[in-house]
Amino acid sequence: MPWYVYIALKQLFPSGRKFSFFSLMSILGVVLGVAVLIIVQSVMNGFGEEFRNKIIASDGEIKVRAPQILNDWEDTFQTIQSTEGVEAASPYIQGVVMLQFKNYPAFPGIRGIQPDLEANVLPIERYLIKGSEKALENLYDETILISKHLAFSLGIHVGDMVDIYTPLMMERMTKDEVLLPREMKVVGIYETGSQKLDNADTLLCTLRVMQELYGIDEGIHGFTVKLENPDQVQTISNRLNHLLPHPIQSYTWMQNHRDLLFILGLEKTMMYFIILFIILVASFSIAIALMMSVYRKTREIGLLISLGATSRQVATCFCLQGLIIGITGTSLGLLMAHLMLTYRAGIIKMIIAVTNSSSAVDRFYGVTEIPSKYQLEDFIITILFSIIISTLAGLIPAYKASKLKPANALRSE
Repeated sequence: MPWYVYIALKQLFPSGRKFSFFSLMSILGVVLGVAVLIIVQSVMNGFGEEFRNKIIASDGEIKVRAPQILNDWEDTFQTIQSTEGVEAASPYIQGVVMLQFKNYPAFPGIRGIQPDLEANVLPIERYLIKGSEKALENLYDETILISKHLAFSLGIHVGDMVDIYTPLMMERMTKDEVLLPREMKVVGIYETGSQKLDNADTLLCTLRVMQELYGIDEGIHGFTVKLENPDQVQTISNRLNHLLPHPIQSYTWMQNHRDLLFILGLEKTMMYFIILFIILVASFSIAIALMMSVYRKTREIGLLISLGATSRQVATCFCLQGLIIGITGTSLGLLMAHLMLTYRAGIIKMIIAVTNSSSAVDRFYGVTEIPSKYQLEDFIITILFSIIISTLAGLIPAYKASKLKPANALRSE
C-alpha cells in the first residue's frame, strides 16, 4: 500500500477510535444529501408513473383523428384494427355542451362512445364509484355518465335527470328553428383518481347521441386505440401514420399531453437541482475539515516533504480523503434511501397520524400511499456527482498542503 494511501486512511480513521469527529460529520453530510436526493427522485418518478398510467387508462395510448369530420370511417377502422400491435380500437366524438340541473348550469366536455367497443379500449367501469357495475352496458341514448367533480359541484346523484343543450341550438336559431334541450338520466358517476384529470367536468354518452347533438349524421372525430404492448407506442403510431391516408394522423398519449409531461419533467429537474445543494453544502464541510487537518498537521506534512515526498503525493493524500468520504457517504446514503423507501408506507402513516392530515392528503393529492420507482440513470448521476464533488472538495486543502515549504512547516507551532 502506498504511504499516502495509508496516511489518508489513518487521518480518517485514527488508531484507538472508530471515527474522528470531522470524518463523521463529513460522511454524515454526504449520507443525508444522497439519501434525500434518491428518495425525492424515486418518489417523483413514482408519481409520474402513476399519473402516466391514469392518463393512458382514461384517454388511451393512441388517438387517430383528422382535421375534419370522418364520415366514411369504416375502412379506416378496419385498417387500424388490422395493424400489427393494435389490440382494439373504438370511435369517438368529443365536444362541449351546456348541462342544466335544477336551474344550475355547467359547461362540461362531452365524449360520445360506442359502449361495446369502448369497453375493450378503456377500463371505464373500473372508475365507476356510483351506479351499477354494468353502467357502461346500461349506457343508452337517453342515459349518461358524469365525472365526480361535476356531480359534486351541481349536487347530482345517480337517477337524476339533467338537460343537455347543444351548440347546434344557436345555428338553428339563425334559421328561425327551435331545438329543445335533451333530457337524459344519470346512470353512473366515475372518478379516475387523478386530481388533475378529475378536476375537468366531463360527460360520457353514446356515439349516436353525440352525432345528433352536433348534427354530424354518421360522422365521428376519431378513434381511441389500445396496444398489445404499451412500450411500442411510438413505433405503432409511426406504423399507423404510414398506413392511414392523409390527412388522418395518429398521435401518442405523450403528444396529446406534452404540456403536462413537460411540467412533470420540469418539477423533477427543479427538485433535483434544489436537493443537489445539500451535497454541495456537505462538500464545504469536507473542505473545511480537510483544511483544518492541514493546519493541524503542518509539521508532519513538512517532515514528509523533507523526507522526499513530492507535492503530488501530498496533494493525493488529501484528495484521497475526499474520495473515501464520498464513497463511504454515498454507499451509506443509498442504503438509507432504500430503507426509507421500503418502509415509506409506515412512515407516511405515522406522519399523517401525528399531523391528522389524512383527509388533506387524499383531497389534494388523491393518494394515501406514496408511490416509488427506481431509475438507473438517477442512481448513476447521483453516485458520480456525489463522489466527484467530495473528491474535488479536497483540492483546496491538497493544494495548500502541497505548497508548504519544509523549513516553514517544521517551524510551525
